[in-house]
Amino acid sequence: MTHPRLLCLCVVAAVFSFGLMTEDAQAQLDRVYTHDSGTASSGTITTVTKNGIQLKVGSNTKNFSEDEIRKVAFQGDPPPLARAREFAIDGQYEQALDELKALDFNTISRELIKVDATYYRFLSRAKLALAGQGDRKAATAEGLSFAGSNRDSYHFYSVAKLLGDLALAQKQHAKALQFYGALAQAPSTESKIQSRYLIGVTLLEQDDIPGAEKAFSDVASVEVNSTSALRLKTLAKAGQAVALAKGGKAKEGLELADKLITELNPTDIEMSAKIYNAQGASYEAAGDIEGAILAYLHTHLMFSGQPDAHATALSRLVELWPKVGRTERAAEARQELQTRYPGFVN
Repeated sequence: MTHPRLLCLCVVAAVFSFGLMTEDAQAQLDRVYTHDSGTASSGTITTVTKNGIQLKVGSNTKNFSEDEIRKVAFQGDPPPLARAREFAIDGQYEQALDELKALDFNTISRELIKVDATYYRFLSRAKLALAGQGDRKAATAEGLSFAGSNRDSYHFYSVAKLLGDLALAQKQHAKALQFYGALAQAPSTESKIQSRYLIGVTLLEQDDIPGAEKAFSDVASVEVNSTSALRLKTLAKAGQAVALAKGGKAKEGLELADKLITELNPTDIEMSAKIYNAQGASYEAAGDIEGAILAYLHTHLMFSGQPDAHATALSRLVELWPKVGRTERAAEARQELQTRYPGFVN
């Protein structure tokens, strides 16, 4: 007959062992995180295409479109990749690359994990290059290589967008239009809206004012309800303000830019920086140099944590300060631009 205390210990050991097995089984599952939820859906990935992911959860199947996926944690993720992924998503691209340096890609047996690591390496290098802290040509070549080899990756449209950003930063407008146009092929409405907005940005840089106004108007007039789509509408209105000012309607453009600033959410740093830069561009187009300087200074002083917008503001201040007789301020802006964003060319 088994002693009662021994029986109790056996039960406890069995429960503990079951718990470890359960935790281990859960840890071995793929996990898909979406933008609108803090929790993950756990299961086994069965299909991956550029349009999204199919996940088997028990006896059921769940589909996730590419635009709703925030990240995927794969079964068998190497710790450096798991850390790099979090750093990259948080905008800490140098730290992400440091983690990935410790990763031997040749030892990764699961192709999905290798593709994910390759993507986050490219994302980090592209973002740094766009902020003038890396080689844009090298980042472009890396992105083209990824797109050519991974046409079925759910990162495909994200890579197309980054390639468009890199092309635009290098004044390669035709290529930017091509890459941004690819976003319209995505199944999600939001990706199509983003495509139209970015085409408007490119046309505005080309001084195609009618084309830019049409693209921005298309975005601004669409009915949407998601937070990210609403942000695109706001950015499109900022583009409209600049287009109006450049098209000879300075008063209307500045009124629209001012209205957007009064409606800004101060916690949305990225949006705020872009809107103030749009106000600065509107003042420039209207010939109000002092107004433009004040707008770009707002970005410089309040939103320097946004590298691309901050670098743009500094580059404009370098050009504008001498026009009001403040060459020493231009020199200060140039020094900071060269120190923080050594490869930036506006």
